[in-house]
Amino acid sequence: MFVYILGFLLIWFLCWWMRDKLKVGKVSDKYVFITGCDTGFGNLAAKVLDVGGFRVLAGCLTEEGARKLKERTSSRLKTITLDITKPESIENATDLIKQEVGNRGLWGLINNAGIPGILCPTDWLQIEHFRRPIEVNLLGPIEMTLKLLPLIKKARGRIVNVSSVLGRLALTGGGYFPSKFGMEAFNDSLRRDMKYFGIKVSCIEPGVFVTKLTDCGLQRHEKQELWNHLPPDVKKQYGEEYLKQSDTRQEKLVKKLSNTDLSQVVWCMEHALTAKYPRTRYSAGIDAKLLWIPMAYLPTFATDYLLTKDIVIDSNAV
Repeated sequence: MFVYILGFLLIWFLCWWMRDKLKVGKVSDKYVFITGCDTGFGNLAAKVLDVGGFRVLAGCLTEEGARKLKERTSSRLKTITLDITKPESIENATDLIKQEVGNRGLWGLINNAGIPGILCPTDWLQIEHFRRPIEVNLLGPIEMTLKLLPLIKKARGRIVNVSSVLGRLALTGGGYFPSKFGMEAFNDSLRRDMKYFGIKVSCIEPGVFVTKLTDCGLQRHEKQELWNHLPPDVKKQYGEEYLKQSDTRQEKLVKKLSNTDLSQVVWCMEHALTAKYPRTRYSAGIDAKLLWIPMAYLPTFATDYLLTKDIVIDSNAV
């Protein structure tokens, strides 16, 4: 019986593997728009897809980011200034994309732009600390998608949403995790809604990669600024050693788990655009596959214990 089950699983895997390798054909006439191309995943994706023959439209927040990207890519690639938090900027980008793609429509939209915001205990924060990451990581991509859907329908194209494996598991307070949980929900509903129009929607869930989002020095500075302005009673509740402990813990975790190979995430983007049958979800990074996703399926009490066991707070001060 065991041999039959093993044989069935092997045949199933081989069929899945061969299906996963099927491609859509030539891409030289296909337009792809990527947000957040100044640095990180978006920057590398723009370069790789440009080399691969796509007609890349790269959304950049800064002129410097756009200039540097142009210097390292072909004349096919066009940059578009985009602040994902401003409706007028999204409207302007949409008009430029319409002019560029013409009647072909837009084959791919990669919602990649994102920021971490401040990651620290919830009672240190104000509503503004939640609002900014949610605007950049969730509301901006939603508005961008709504504006470009008519063009994507015309091409029967693809939408790729870059979430995070931490869209399944919130490690601490701040707006980053709610924004990524929200992106997961938006992605799921969009995928089902667009199925009837032949549009494929994929979600990428990277683990911990070395980008500006994992800059521990910046996080440490922002947390210190918050700590300096906390009410004395809150400082007393946490204790003077808490900030140092949390910084050390975060830096050890990032150092141990962070991956410098951004191409793993870009491969997921490229596959979602070029595969005949793209996956609905992509996890990038060993830590995503072997740590964060399994942890998200543990009983809640077990996950809570693992994520808080090294934190020491003076509960007598409350």
